[in-house]
Amino acid sequence: MLLERTDQLSALSDALDGVIAARAGTVVFVGGEAGAGKTVLLRAFCDRHRDAARILWGACEGLLTPGPLGPLFDVAEVTGGELEELVSREARPHEVTSALIRELAGGRPTVLVLEDLHWADEATLDVLRLLARKVEGVPALVLASYRDNELDRVHPLTLVLGELATARRVTRLGIPPLSEQAVGELAAPHGIDAGELHRQTNGNPFYVTEVLAAGTGEIPHTVRDAVLARLARLSASARRLLEAIAIATPQAEVWLLEALAPAELDRLDECLASGVVASQTDSVAFRHELARLAVEEALAPHRRVALHRAATAALAAQPVGAADPARIAHHADVARDGMAVLRFAPAAAARAASLGAHREAAAQYARVLRYADALSGEEQATLLERGAYERYLIGELDAAIAAQERALALRHAYADPLSEGDCLRSLSRLYRFVGRTEQAAEVGLEAVARLEGRHRGRELALAYANLGHLYTTAEDAQQATSWNAKALALGEQLDDAQVLAYALTNIGAVEVFTGAPQAPAQLERGLELALRAGLEEHAGRAYLSLVWWPLRVRRYDVIDRHLDAGLEYCAERGMDLWRLFLVACRARLELDRGSWTQAADSAAEALRDRRTWPVPRLLALTVLALVRARRGDPDVWPALDEALALAEPTGELQRLGPVAAARAEAAWLQGREQDVVGETGAALDLAVRRHAPWVIGDLTAWRRRAGVAEPIEAGVAAPYAAALAADSERAAELWAGLGCPYEAALALAGADDAGAVLRAFEELQRLGARPAAAIVGRQLRERGVRRLPRGPRASTRGNPAGLTAREVEVLALVGQGLRNADIAARLFLSEKTVGHHVSAILRKLGVRTRGEAGVEAQRLGIASQDR
Repeated sequence: MLLERTDQLSALSDALDGVIAARAGTVVFVGGEAGAGKTVLLRAFCDRHRDAARILWGACEGLLTPGPLGPLFDVAEVTGGELEELVSREARPHEVTSALIRELAGGRPTVLVLEDLHWADEATLDVLRLLARKVEGVPALVLASYRDNELDRVHPLTLVLGELATARRVTRLGIPPLSEQAVGELAAPHGIDAGELHRQTNGNPFYVTEVLAAGTGEIPHTVRDAVLARLARLSASARRLLEAIAIATPQAEVWLLEALAPAELDRLDECLASGVVASQTDSVAFRHELARLAVEEALAPHRRVALHRAATAALAAQPVGAADPARIAHHADVARDGMAVLRFAPAAAARAASLGAHREAAAQYARVLRYADALSGEEQATLLERGAYERYLIGELDAAIAAQERALALRHAYADPLSEGDCLRSLSRLYRFVGRTEQAAEVGLEAVARLEGRHRGRELALAYANLGHLYTTAEDAQQATSWNAKALALGEQLDDAQVLAYALTNIGAVEVFTGAPQAPAQLERGLELALRAGLEEHAGRAYLSLVWWPLRVRRYDVIDRHLDAGLEYCAERGMDLWRLFLVACRARLELDRGSWTQAADSAAEALRDRRTWPVPRLLALTVLALVRARRGDPDVWPALDEALALAEPTGELQRLGPVAAARAEAAWLQGREQDVVGETGAALDLAVRRHAPWVIGDLTAWRRRAGVAEPIEAGVAAPYAAALAADSERAAELWAGLGCPYEAALALAGADDAGAVLRAFEELQRLGARPAAAIVGRQLRERGVRRLPRGPRASTRGNPAGLTAREVEVLALVGQGLRNADIAARLFLSEKTVGHHVSAILRKLGVRTRGEAGVEAQRLGIASQDR
């Protein structure tokens, strides 16, 4: 009986009707606690709509460490064709997604159910993430179920749900508990107190039905007790068979049951008749995971070990290629069969890693290392290194370092200079990631010392490139150039694409931050080489370098060419850490361009994922703090204090510079000019030593605003140089040309002409920069200016029609009949940027011409504002 689910069924039916009518897909996340009836609801819905749509169903496995792409195997068995071929040969998630989309695009509409995503492996979540981004192009209703009460803040599915929260065609549907009335309807024939039953079960449908099925007249205190009370009515042989079924997750094939419980197999009909389990094509499984867990948890320890040991032996005896190493490793681990774990867990880890399921790969390596005493030191070191790499890929850097250090100790004991040198190089890289710069340099130099004079192969070339990378991120151009040249020369000698891509990316980054005229030619060459060779990690790093370093020197033209492509590339390949770095960079770009709401959203996205590396986390923290500071919002300093804690131990300008500038600005906006010198001194000295003209200019400008009179360093970036030379209007013009309205307004605020300062005041008001506008307003009043403009109306700031704050401003001026060049001059933007805003406005308003947009501006009450 399906009670109190009419609203949910109607919502799903409406979603399917929309898919069929528009031939545009939708993803619905169906959440509810364990036992809420998610599966019952989805099956009822699918049964009602089989004539209208094709039904595809896949479920995630409840293994301790699931195998990759579990539910996609279920789906591919039904579809066959390209999808089955790709899944069976373990293609990467983005390839599987492309095939799945092609499968969904053809023929009749499809309902695709992906069940139990709280157990999903990383590769499956990658497919879901990509599918959700592209589902609008296919006639498919994707129903993704999960236990919402089992997701904490750092659960992988939580991160996916957060990432897709604002995606088009993605919604959520909750499955609530049953009301007391519904429980009463179910309990009526059983003579049980419905009120007490509802109180005890909290309206959980599974718990309620298990209590009633037990037929004891009493209400068990837990779901487990209810299930066991129900099963007590079965024969002893049937209960023993259920125990075998319970450990054979995710389903028990008949042939496997013959190995686990041969004497009890004839009681299968009794088990099926009980309703606890259900038959599938050639297997049997519990109808609900809670019932399976109740049976498994009730097993005596010796019985549990015996069953898992038998399952290990039976599964391992399958023909080569038929056995699932992750499934066997699971049973072997529970059975404490160390030899089987050592045989199958490394294969499961390698398979997971090849599919981009790095979280599962790291777990498999951790599993095998628990039994590694039986291996040689060299074998243990190899497993530790592989596990360390997987930990690095999922952002668990402390664990990665610990594993790499253990591997190094083993390598050192075996006195193999080649392996030891390569291990040292990897450890140096990990130290650099967490900002332990001095240790990274020391270990990196030791790696080169171990390798030089021996075989001049890839290991040495990568050790050179690692040091080049280290000094590149430290912005020590001289040292970086020397080591990168060595890496490039040896890479060319070896004709090694990986070394060449690595070295070229380093060289290109140096060219960008030193302002070389040919930049970013070498970076783009490194990217092209990495893409051509299929070197995903190096391609991701090249994309990052084509965004991160240009941000430092305001080369927005370079960023515009590569940011979206980099985000798409990393997202498609499940390279979440690289993608999050790019998201943090996007946040800074949006901040610079005056799109502060979007900047805060992007920063929050980067910070939401605990795996975010230290540098992008630091960047996102400064962006979030600056948005708050510029708007006059609270909670500015906690973010800046965390950013400072991440930056200070490193001694790297790429970390210290942004934090110092942000803290100086926040202090100035809060009227604490006396703090600006202390916040900027150390970073400015480092910037001078590193010959970093943009950082020098940024920090010096804040010190000047705080009243510090000091000589201007040579080579300061042009917009800052103009402002520091008291040519405020020229500085504002340069900033406007770059598309940085806030910086342009601040520069213009230093002009001698009161009219120019008034224009700066109005621009700060338009941006919502209340503290800066208040400071400039006080300066104007001190000059005798009265009746200052009051700023935009509240209705305008509400972003009508889904427009951003900047688009509202542009639309207001379009409504006044201004052309792009006039708007650009008024808003301190480039004409090209205004053109982008106008195109977005026309699209969002659903109009074709500027005249029609002006009419909409009048209707929305925007064009009539006093500008």
